[in-house]
Amino acid sequence: MMETKIFWEKCRLRKGKIRGKIRLLALAAFFILLAGCGGNGGSKEEFSAYLNQIFRSEVTGSTLNMHYNLAHPENYGITDYKVTYGNVSAGRDTEAAAVLENWKKNLKRFRKKDLPVSQQMAYDILEDYILQELPAGKFSLYQEILKPSTGFQSQLPVLLAEYKFYDEKDVQDYLELMAETPALFRKIMDLERIKAEKGLFMADFAVDDVVAQCRSFTQDPANNYLLSTFDDRVDEAGFLTPEQAEQYKQVNRQIVTGEMVPAYQRLAEELSALKGSGKNSGGLCGLKGGREYYEYLVKDTTGSGMSVEEMQAQTEAQRKQDLAELAQIAKNHPDIGQKCVNYQLPTEEPELILKDLQRKMQQDFPSPPEVSFQVKEVHPSLEEYTAPAFYLTPPIDDVSQNCIYINKSKGDEKIQLYTTLAHEGFPGHLYQNVMERSCGLEPIRSLFGSSGYVEGWATYVEMQSYYYADVEQDVSAFLQKNQSALLSLYATADMGIHYDGWTLRDTIDFFASYQIADKATIQQIYQLIVEEPAHYLKYYIGYLEFLNLKEYAKEKFKEDYSDYKFHAALMEMGNAPFYILKEYLPEYY
Repeated sequence: MMETKIFWEKCRLRKGKIRGKIRLLALAAFFILLAGCGGNGGSKEEFSAYLNQIFRSEVTGSTLNMHYNLAHPENYGITDYKVTYGNVSAGRDTEAAAVLENWKKNLKRFRKKDLPVSQQMAYDILEDYILQELPAGKFSLYQEILKPSTGFQSQLPVLLAEYKFYDEKDVQDYLELMAETPALFRKIMDLERIKAEKGLFMADFAVDDVVAQCRSFTQDPANNYLLSTFDDRVDEAGFLTPEQAEQYKQVNRQIVTGEMVPAYQRLAEELSALKGSGKNSGGLCGLKGGREYYEYLVKDTTGSGMSVEEMQAQTEAQRKQDLAELAQIAKNHPDIGQKCVNYQLPTEEPELILKDLQRKMQQDFPSPPEVSFQVKEVHPSLEEYTAPAFYLTPPIDDVSQNCIYINKSKGDEKIQLYTTLAHEGFPGHLYQNVMERSCGLEPIRSLFGSSGYVEGWATYVEMQSYYYADVEQDVSAFLQKNQSALLSLYATADMGIHYDGWTLRDTIDFFASYQIADKATIQQIYQLIVEEPAHYLKYYIGYLEFLNLKEYAKEKFKEDYSDYKFHAALMEMGNAPFYILKEYLPEYY
């Protein structure tokens, strides 16, 4: 039994940044790309052309993906493309493997040592991605598009509602894409039926969650979220006449009520019909080949080179350290519990908090370019199934406009709101995104990054933000160590459930060993982890990997080390697996 009790908060699934993306490996005219390279190594210009060709073929594979990556695709040589959500058919993995093999072959035509450092790093990132994804086809039926919290059906309404109209072609693409939703959902259900036949369909409680989510979206068609948000955008579009705007509103209304809502209704009905066909209601290791898939998923999700066993050991070690420090703070400040309940922050206005964070981070982080941001509240129809907060990633060619969503129904307040905005805003997702774009990285880097880097960074700076808040330092330290320990419990449970086969009983016993005995909430956590394997690891293992990198930098650079230089190097390198970041850190520091 631990001497220090962890202050318990109910599980919160944070989405972090959202971008419209169904992973697709496109085939568009790529096999002739390097016809002139001839194996002579290739110049940096040729290598850049190679990367840009991959980028164009990939980004046009999904219109959502393209639109959320590029405000002006014509500036990247993209003028003719098919409006599509992407390929989710059962045969896509064979095609994807062929594309990857071609990428691999053409990549070897370049001599990495002859390229500048930034391109050497891009070379390693692409090669790592190819080697990681080539054997992944055998896991295609283990993947789940319709995850209750972060699945495509969950993100789609937000992505459509925030789809910006830069010109009339965007409006037309949007409406054409909306009309494709029924066909997309039919393809997804074809995959779900195959998964059911193979014993790989989701658990019944996951079905219930997705179905409830779909029905929430369809419960009031005449006042659907996608009607008012569209009307507002076309009214604000200066390139449309009032008559054109009205015509597009009518088309949108027909599509929402006649296509989108019925598509979500059918999705709910067809998923309900498959309920009971899932053969496993626990972790992935309960499936044949599931443990191997989890190992792949963990590496893909975290960007870490650690094995699952190594992650388990480091997670436990960090938790022991955090708990020891919590105990010391409690010993030095016997009233710490009361102080953590009674403290007050000067403001709970999100915009003022973000400005406060911008000011206080300057001593530890390079200043970002001037950008604007706004904080929006999640629409009431999406509150129940949406994370406490998320950052909507802007296009790589227009990072001036940034948006953070707050879900007020989740009840973030006081320091939780402060640290959440640090996670999503400054110096978290918003900051990391605009800093990377300002460093002139190859466009392809926006597609092949690691979510462990993205969420690990946001968690790392979230932990630091406790000390920026205007509260006593003992309160900041106690709350930060408590949050770190709490996240470690989620990470351990994730690995325990999916890798070691923990049952609900095992999970309850694990949390009880830390004096956490709310069985109803622990059951909720168990089900959430089953639905979203490795989700918590991209936050916590990513966070630990940044701590590991910091320790490496302190040892390597000794008296020349500073947090400011370390953070500047990370931003200049950009998103990459941690073992690649470690290799290149001396070049950028």
